[in-house]
Amino acid sequence: MTTLIKQPFFYDITLRDGNQSLKKPWNTAEKEIIFNYLTELGVQGIEAGFAAASDMDFEACEKLAKLAPDNIVISALARCVQSDIIKAAESIKAAKKQRIHTFIAMSPFNMKYVLNKSSQEVRNQAIEAVKFAKQTIGKNGEVQFSVEHFGDCIENIDFVIEVLKDIVNAGATVINLPNTVERTRPSVFVSLVEKVYNALPKDIIISVHNHNDLGMATATTVESYFKGAIQLECALNGLGERAGNTNLYEVAVALHNAGVDVPLNLSKIYELALVIADMSNVKIYEKAPLIGPEALAHRSGIHQDGAIKTKDMEKGAYRPIHPSLIGRKDDEKLGFTSQSGKTAIFEILSEAGYPITLSEAQRIAPVAKEKAEKIGELSVKDIIDIYYNNILNVKGAFKYINFEKLDEKTIKLKFSYKDNIYDMEAFGNGPIDACINAIKKAGFDCEFVNYEQKALNMGSDATGMTIMYFNAPNGIAIISRGADENTFSANIKAIFNGLNIIDNMKN
Repeated sequence: MTTLIKQPFFYDITLRDGNQSLKKPWNTAEKEIIFNYLTELGVQGIEAGFAAASDMDFEACEKLAKLAPDNIVISALARCVQSDIIKAAESIKAAKKQRIHTFIAMSPFNMKYVLNKSSQEVRNQAIEAVKFAKQTIGKNGEVQFSVEHFGDCIENIDFVIEVLKDIVNAGATVINLPNTVERTRPSVFVSLVEKVYNALPKDIIISVHNHNDLGMATATTVESYFKGAIQLECALNGLGERAGNTNLYEVAVALHNAGVDVPLNLSKIYELALVIADMSNVKIYEKAPLIGPEALAHRSGIHQDGAIKTKDMEKGAYRPIHPSLIGRKDDEKLGFTSQSGKTAIFEILSEAGYPITLSEAQRIAPVAKEKAEKIGELSVKDIIDIYYNNILNVKGAFKYINFEKLDEKTIKLKFSYKDNIYDMEAFGNGPIDACINAIKKAGFDCEFVNYEQKALNMGSDATGMTIMYFNAPNGIAIISRGADENTFSANIKAIFNGLNIIDNMKN
């Protein structure tokens, strides 16, 4: 088992691998913006581009090398071709820490069908290229060598290791092992990485560069680190050819959660993700881990309950990290569907500024579920409408008709119950007490306990709320509400809403 004590080295490939996959690659000015974000993030190495690919790429490498802080490795890519290597070295000569990154495929398939070369020819070309690169970059620079399609080297891994030993002797100090096309289980690739790590001198940096064709690049990269791969080649937002490269954010947070000292400013992640999405014109998938709009969303009632109970804790019941770790200001989001429950109703309405209890939320949850079954996820407005129709305007057999104040303590109340109309006169300590007495006088059991009033800003139609407390005949405590611009109208609405709640419980 590999014992690892070194801090991970994050080598960002967004400006090279990520850029070359875009429908509209970035120009130098755009690369400079991203470069500055990368330095703020704290990556230790940046591959600035493929200098020999175009004048624009050369120009970008040259510009970024001049801007680079002294502590960041600046690299340019080159094939195992002398002209490429010369271009790469020339483009980054202004950087304090320079690296030429050269590569060639060594998988049997690619040597035969893509390069049309024998294994010996590839071996010789790789060794000579590394020697030339080391000679060109000089003693103050580094050479990185990549075994392109290393993930396909299962059958000739012994050959690859022997070549890599010669390449190290030729001057390479970083050996990169790319899963250029992800075809198999992470454990298979990781076992190859471990073989190389165990075979080479321990002062050689082992690196991995994983593509995401099967969606396992993050897992492969993280597990490779624990088998000796110190350098982790990643891209912002997972940009890269086909299904992309290893996503830097996912690797960094996974290692952080594993207790690894991650040398990045993790709080910059979310802001940077949004910038890259905008600049690349590649939208963030709504379910994307960590950064997706839905990455903190819960719709299952069970998940919502656990999320709410732990929302103020560092560790949440249904989230991998606290959102603030990566700079997310938004918190866990609850959406109401047919799979949701009272907790979502309670939280959504409370967040929107509408007072509600869990028992009230439980009462209207079936109404919300029924609507959600027909139209899908409910909007906040949908839930507020349900609140108005079922909490502030309870449907039932009791209907208020009219009220008349006869003197300071006597009132006349007119209301109906089912098909019967009641026109009652009653006395009380105040209007509310008199109304309750009128209802009792009409023959309806109504055990009023208390009431309170609150100022409320819920739109132009209601700026005050009355909260009434009753005891139902079965001993259950009932809360009813009424909202209106007029305080007395709010009181009346709360009383009749309470009567209908109690009456509905009997039916």
